[in-house]
Amino acid sequence: MKKIVLIEDETSVVSFIKKGLQEKGYEVSVAFDGRTGVSLVQENDFDLVILDIMLPEMNGLDVCKEIRKTNKHVPILFLTALGSSENIVLGLENGGDDYLVKPFKFIELVARVKSLLRRSVPVSTTEVSEDETFNEYLFQFSDLKVNDYTKKVTRGGEEISLTSTEYKLLMYFLNNPEKVISRAEILDAVWGVNYELGTNVVDVYVNYLRKKIDNQDDKKLIHTVIGMGYVLKKP
Repeated sequence: MKKIVLIEDETSVVSFIKKGLQEKGYEVSVAFDGRTGVSLVQENDFDLVILDIMLPEMNGLDVCKEIRKTNKHVPILFLTALGSSENIVLGLENGGDDYLVKPFKFIELVARVKSLLRRSVPVSTTEVSEDETFNEYLFQFSDLKVNDYTKKVTRGGEEISLTSTEYKLLMYFLNNPEKVISRAEILDAVWGVNYELGTNVVDVYVNYLRKKIDNQDDKKLIHTVIGMGYVLKKP
């Protein structure tokens, strides 16, 4: 059973979400303020965090930042009544993986939950030695290497820490090298749900990924194709 923590202070919203998700077979824990939410996530192993932005004690953006200090991989879904592009991007920049604007239909929430749980990066409990190889799990493009078994990413021998969404985006590029990929294709493959094409979530996450793997101007791997999308190609 997948374990979800809901960090939300509106009792009516909590009741609505908790009851609905439990009926779908999820185990749901609840925190009514930000600090309690941080403690719950730090002390337990959750598969997903659903996080409101407007919270007592500590707002959702700060909660997200605290969680990301110790847990890079648990998916975080923001709930927000602040639906402007600026606020959405701010949530993603602070470590969120997805967002849902209030008010929303429960079917929308379930779709986002399923999508995030499908693409979350599991933390393997199996110890794998550095010289042990699993060819079907190994990806290399230029000096970028990914072991999809251990989820280890390196470039030029230096290890790179990615969030679950950044990792999923990178793997999509690696599975489509040299191909120009549209934003719509990326949205469908990485997020798995229909988004307004006017949102810039793809551009935001491509930018995050570039900052981590493309930090040398003369060795960039991810390139913009104006009017068409992005392509992973060798420098």
